[in-house]
Amino acid sequence: MTDGVVQAAVPGRGRGVLADVWGRSVARDTVMIVGAAAGVGVAAQLTLPVPGSPVPVTGQTFAVLLAGAALGPARGTASMLLYVVAGGLGVPWFAGGTAGWPTATMGYLLGFVLAAALVGRLAAAGADRRPTRALGMMAAGNALIYLTGVGWLAATTGMPLSRAVAVGVLPFLAGDLLKALLAAGLLPGSWRLVGRLSAGPDPTRASR
Repeated sequence: MTDGVVQAAVPGRGRGVLADVWGRSVARDTVMIVGAAAGVGVAAQLTLPVPGSPVPVTGQTFAVLLAGAALGPARGTASMLLYVVAGGLGVPWFAGGTAGWPTATMGYLLGFVLAAALVGRLAAAGADRRPTRALGMMAAGNALIYLTGVGWLAATTGMPLSRAVAVGVLPFLAGDLLKALLAAGLLPGSWRLVGRLSAGPDPTRASR
């Protein structure tokens, strides 16, 4: 870890994402990409069916957006591409331990890739450093997932767009708001912790 890497990642000392704080290497990036994909897979098993909707409530979106914010646009996008492609090819880490290419909910999976890229880009520009900006960043990521998911849902099932919104968006708004609020505290809090760690011990406190 070099001083330049730390300074570029500490609030007020440039731009970067949380994953950059302790340096970068191909091996480290690979581990983080695979780990983020696996984390989304684990979160997807926290499933609550929604009556009348093919889309369950899961922990996926929270994990997806945190991965994008922590890893940045390139690694965040790569992790979600890995998640979608591996799941489609047979890794049972979609919602409820399923695998394969889903019909009705594929749009949400594609939205994960796009949202990770968007949130990663915003985080790299500093949007995860302050609670209000982090909240807006998470809201933007969720909106993109809804946009692709609902459009695909309506197109593949033949249901009217209003019905797709009713079953594919409305049941999830309250939960996603809570997740966004949690992230709005978690991400800036993580940056404050990084700032304290990078500053080192207080010499006046050590001399007492």
